[in-house]
Amino acid sequence: MHVIVIGGGIGGLFAANALVAQGLSVAVYEQAPALGEIGAGVYVTPNAVRHLERVGLGAAVEKYGARVGAQSAYFRHDGTKIAPVQVADAAGWSACFGMHRADYIQLLAANLPAAIIHTGHRAVALEQDGRRARVTFAEGATAEADVVVGADGIHSAMRPHAYPPSTPVFHGTISYRGLIAAERLPGWPMDRWQMWAGAAKHFLVFPVRHGAMVNYVGFVPADEEMKESWSAPGNPDVLRREFEGWDPRVGRVLGEVDATFRWALYDREPLASWSRGRLTLLGDAAHPMLPHLGQGANQAIEDGMALATILGRARASAIPEALLAYERLRRERVAEVQLGARKHGLRVDSLSGDLAVRDAELAAHAEFRKQLYSYDVVRHAEAAAALLH
Repeated sequence: MHVIVIGGGIGGLFAANALVAQGLSVAVYEQAPALGEIGAGVYVTPNAVRHLERVGLGAAVEKYGARVGAQSAYFRHDGTKIAPVQVADAAGWSACFGMHRADYIQLLAANLPAAIIHTGHRAVALEQDGRRARVTFAEGATAEADVVVGADGIHSAMRPHAYPPSTPVFHGTISYRGLIAAERLPGWPMDRWQMWAGAAKHFLVFPVRHGAMVNYVGFVPADEEMKESWSAPGNPDVLRREFEGWDPRVGRVLGEVDATFRWALYDREPLASWSRGRLTLLGDAAHPMLPHLGQGANQAIEDGMALATILGRARASAIPEALLAYERLRRERVAEVQLGARKHGLRVDSLSGDLAVRDAELAAHAEFRKQLYSYDVVRHAEAAAALLH
């Protein structure tokens, strides 16, 4: 079985790793001329780490990531501690890491045979019949496979081939984000994830690159929609003004910001389907979500592991059935996480107006995260594959 993966981001590269581990033939096509990510952090949680370990990347996660532990906490905007942040699953396994996105891409790509990855290929068309699928690229090249996986993000070129076009939902918030070298913040604790929550805005800091840098994100209201972008330039002084009067620790971080990027917060309503014939979707192409649970990339990892587990047990004649089984397995899970991310963003930003209620909800949120982190998609994927004809 040969599988084409469209998109060389975290979701697509992990899916390729998982498919190769199942003994399948894989090719990854990425539209950018080289693999890479803008400088920013991503939070890696136990429900994804267990799968990274399964494909032989556990040591790389430890090398490139920054482990965050039990000192992680929520604070009010003035620095008053609200509650600890859950970093372990229900069994007590603590495996949360801050990761530089560029490092994440590098470790995923380095674990694949070099010939698998093809950059400079922008997919523009898909055709399929009962036997094969063919992708056409803007540069004129074509590629054929038994399965095509659209892992090409919120603006996926593959999505319209699986589901009618839909409009992303803007949530009235933008985030400012960036990285600061650790030497510019001497004494900053590099073993924890910390969030400060205020009225209609919040500020997050966690370490990346094995403690060599800190990642910050400031979430603030937006008066008008801005273009979806991972890399729109932001004004550091505007960012600083948004958090004036907050805990001096927040001011200390913001005082070291020389450049920042703005990111508009969009997701989509859960799709009713994301597979058709020999095509399926994965990650943000299927279910873009808000970042308030730190689960966008982690759910893409779960997708890739589920897809590989099912395809690795499927006969070639059952590919469309196998893709529908994958979709059914994942659709309910990711819809729950998508909606949970929306709710948690509203909770953190104190939009109920009652800080005592907000603080109690943040403390109680630990139980939700325990269950989120404990989920092992492989067990469910194996059960789904066993039902294939």
